[in-house]
Amino acid sequence: MNDYVEIRLDVDPCSEVATDVLAAMLAEVGCESFLPDEKGLTAYIQKELYDEASISDAVASFPLDARVTLAGAEVVEGRDWNEEWEKNYFKPIVIGDRCVIHSTFHHDIPVCDYDIVIDPKMAFGTGHHATTSLIIRRLLDDVKSGMEVIDMGTGTGILAILSSMKGAKHVTAIEIDGWAYENACENMPLNHVENVTVVNGDASALSGVPAADLFIANINRNIITADLPRYVEAMKPGAEMLLSGFYESDIPEVMKVAEPLGLKYEGHTVETGDWTCLKLKYDPS
Repeated sequence: MNDYVEIRLDVDPCSEVATDVLAAMLAEVGCESFLPDEKGLTAYIQKELYDEASISDAVASFPLDARVTLAGAEVVEGRDWNEEWEKNYFKPIVIGDRCVIHSTFHHDIPVCDYDIVIDPKMAFGTGHHATTSLIIRRLLDDVKSGMEVIDMGTGTGILAILSSMKGAKHVTAIEIDGWAYENACENMPLNHVENVTVVNGDASALSGVPAADLFIANINRNIITADLPRYVEAMKPGAEMLLSGFYESDIPEVMKVAEPLGLKYEGHTVETGDWTCLKLKYDPS
């Protein structure tokens, strides 16, 4: 297991918008999981990627009317995170009264059409972040039986699992982080999912995978815009794409890259903090 650096940042005044913006900025310098609370944010970055100057620069450039203080950073050795989550963080979540996400240690779970079990090692997409829940709401309506699905940046595998439960013929779930990749692999048998192929890699791993009827990417704007040409190569004509990990105000920048590739705007949804899920359709004609 990889070692991580746990970074504590206090925000005054603190709000969900402030911690969301801070998390997005820290993601740009390599942080990959975040735990917001009423006083600020705890972020995690792989030890070998940690650079104090980059973190300080991100804090110094915080654009909102709030003071961000770097309160400390310490190395967290790789270990089983289930006990930490059970004690402190991961709570069951119900989305649209149709999908419930919980862990094996939770009890009294509400009955929903789709019951997803996740035992996270860290905060890799537990469904609590607005971007994950935005895509889940879309998948509940957009995944059709027999679809070939690609889930780019799968994290714990929630979106891949739900796609399978919704009737996808096959799902390719790609994750660059080794720790998250292992976690996604572990979560598949918990949900009795057998038609998801989990791949450890980046967009280059798309080469040779079955072409998608539905392509999902919940990462961040810069990675998405850089990799969109590769994404399109892995899509069937007429396929749909769901993108998240950025704000509604970022849509014009995404569309500047998407439109020349044959990706047409189909709509978008917005949730707390102006996080958005953008729906596109691939029309290469």
